[in-house]
Amino acid sequence: MESLIGKIKTEYSLYTKEVLAEIGNNKKSLFLGIPKETEYQEKRVPLTPNSVAALVNYGFRISIEKEAGLNSNFSDEEYLNAGADIVFTKADVFKADVILKAGPINQQEINLLNPHQSIFSPILLPNQTKNMVKCMMEKRITAIAFEYVKGDYGTYPFMRSMSEIAGNYAITTAARYLSNEYGKGILLGGIAGQPPAKVMILGAGTVGEAAARSALALGATVQVFDDNIYRLSRLQHDLGKKIYTSVLDPLNIAKNISRAHVVIGALKPKNGKTPKIVTEDMVRAMKKDSVIIDVSIDQGGCFETSVVTNHDEPIYTKHGVIHYCVPNIASNVSRTASYALSNIIAPILKHAADVGSFENLLKYDEGLRKGAYLYKGALTKQFIAQKFDLKFTDLELLLSADF
Repeated sequence: MESLIGKIKTEYSLYTKEVLAEIGNNKKSLFLGIPKETEYQEKRVPLTPNSVAALVNYGFRISIEKEAGLNSNFSDEEYLNAGADIVFTKADVFKADVILKAGPINQQEINLLNPHQSIFSPILLPNQTKNMVKCMMEKRITAIAFEYVKGDYGTYPFMRSMSEIAGNYAITTAARYLSNEYGKGILLGGIAGQPPAKVMILGAGTVGEAAARSALALGATVQVFDDNIYRLSRLQHDLGKKIYTSVLDPLNIAKNISRAHVVIGALKPKNGKTPKIVTEDMVRAMKKDSVIIDVSIDQGGCFETSVVTNHDEPIYTKHGVIHYCVPNIASNVSRTASYALSNIIAPILKHAADVGSFENLLKYDEGLRKGAYLYKGALTKQFIAQKFDLKFTDLELLLSADF
């Protein structure tokens, strides 16, 4: 019997066998280009060396412009060791299939784009022009904006991550400007026998929550104002303690702002612009050497006295009140912010490789579709089309035609 079984096995081993083909595996090695940021005082980099190493191991080819990570304290040597190619000109970077940026694309970079490339970056719409958008449309670019990408549970992962950093940093910045270096020498949390500083936060979103947590951790007294009762209720629950909350009532704001040592502007924009709920008269009534941190300045700011500043000259004083109105606050802690960006971007890139391209990924990932404002040259965000008086095309219709 055993010899018969052995004979059957031997004969079976000689038979021609079919090989099962892989089904639905479109994995492709993607070629990424990361230019050095030169505008908007941008210090972040979209991928850290650790993420680059993981992506190279996954099959990616990555070109990084020389010293692109220097402002986040990542050296060229670290990127070389991770498997990236260091290139010396932007033109070489823009030979890649996908351009990845921590800051918005500028006119010079748009001129370097090749037809049918993909861009994954912030958009910073107020800084875009009709000519820039038209140029990308003519080159049939596919562009995805960090700000609009939607994640799980209705969140915006890029915005949430940067907002959390901005909220935390706003409080540490306020503490600095309350000190003798700039202000009256007030300790945010106070001490025994001396009450803590009063921190007023306008907005109960992610920035407001992060600022509230940081201020409470330092011992400050915190008040939060918002026009959404649900957000205020959720904030109370998430903080795990009762704090003073209020709707955005002008009389109540005026009364409390005159007593505050620090006011954080963290309101969400409406129709692309932040409402200016704090009048110049309210600012005039504030304590001398008190501090305003207008995190909402990216979208116009929520104080009538707010004027955009920069990282080199971050503050000015008006009516005796110190104003800090720097856009892109997260860039001031660029290493932490770069890790935050990289942790979100790397999994998206892997998914894009799995399905063959960024354009293919848009067909499968609804959240990423929310971020697309150009698809093969077609403008797919209606509000951008209206802003620049350009033709709008529905992305869902474009994708259904591609299937």
